[in-house]
Amino acid sequence: MSEVLIVGEEICQQIVGRAEAFAAVEAVFAAMDRGEARNFPVVREALGHARALYGFKSGFDQAGHVLGVKSGGYWPGNMDRGLTNHQSTVFLFDPDTGQLSALVGGNYLTAVRTAASSAVSIAHLARRDARVLGMVGAGHQSTFQLRAAAEQRAFEKVVAWNPHPEMLPRLAVVAEELGLEFEAVSPQELGAQADVIISITSAFEPLLMSGWIRPGTHLACMGTDTRGKMEVDSALLARATVFTDEVAQSVSIGEAQHAVSQGLIGAEDITPIGAVINGGHPGRGSEADITLFDGTGVGLQDLAVASVAAKLAVERGLGARASL
Repeated sequence: MSEVLIVGEEICQQIVGRAEAFAAVEAVFAAMDRGEARNFPVVREALGHARALYGFKSGFDQAGHVLGVKSGGYWPGNMDRGLTNHQSTVFLFDPDTGQLSALVGGNYLTAVRTAASSAVSIAHLARRDARVLGMVGAGHQSTFQLRAAAEQRAFEKVVAWNPHPEMLPRLAVVAEELGLEFEAVSPQELGAQADVIISITSAFEPLLMSGWIRPGTHLACMGTDTRGKMEVDSALLARATVFTDEVAQSVSIGEAQHAVSQGLIGAEDITPIGAVINGGHPGRGSEADITLFDGTGVGLQDLAVASVAAKLAVERGLGARASL
């Protein structure tokens, strides 16, 4: 009989902050680059029910001694029910025995680890003098993205656009809390002003065109994680120096899938962000370079932050326990 730790959503929000998530995600990206952590093939399917996408992401981080799987997906009608559209749970296993060790709520952690991923890219790739942050998308994850990004550079202003402009006030409120000027703009104006751009949508067509993006911009494209999704013009990836969390996902289900299928770039043109973290790649080559991070969302990110949640819960005597 094994004892399982259960760490619910409220506890995760209480003990895992942006700093903890950033450190965990940065460390696992570095471990991936060193060959000490690997993701297993992703299973992601349309259910044919409730317009939902459902799947599994799993992997093993030998450096961090973390093994597990995240199960969940995207239910677009959940917002009308007062629920988060993204629903997930992380299962952690003891790498030495295979026994289930923890069940960890994955909704909050998915949002905070996705924001940490783009923040890691900003920390390592954006120009040091970046002052204007552009936000494309104003859904549930956008406020997490804004808060995490704001800690990476001395931003003074946020410019934002969303296909549904009535959702933009949620970003305006956060910008005000952070002491940043806020302006709702067109996508073209966003490209003209922003030094760093985060896109976090579920779009299936380009929302930003290559010609709108200035030299020196850093983009973190965080919404494309399924075949067919698309947030930016494929020609932009041909202009940019492209980085990602995992190349295999980038070319198959990430933002790069379209540029690769069109022959504009190849897998060899995409660099894992872990190589920059570990010092094997210089990252930004010049102040005029456009850098683009294709954040596809790898299972190891989820396992990393869930493992932190489980460890902190044990240290603080939080969570419930059940026997299997």
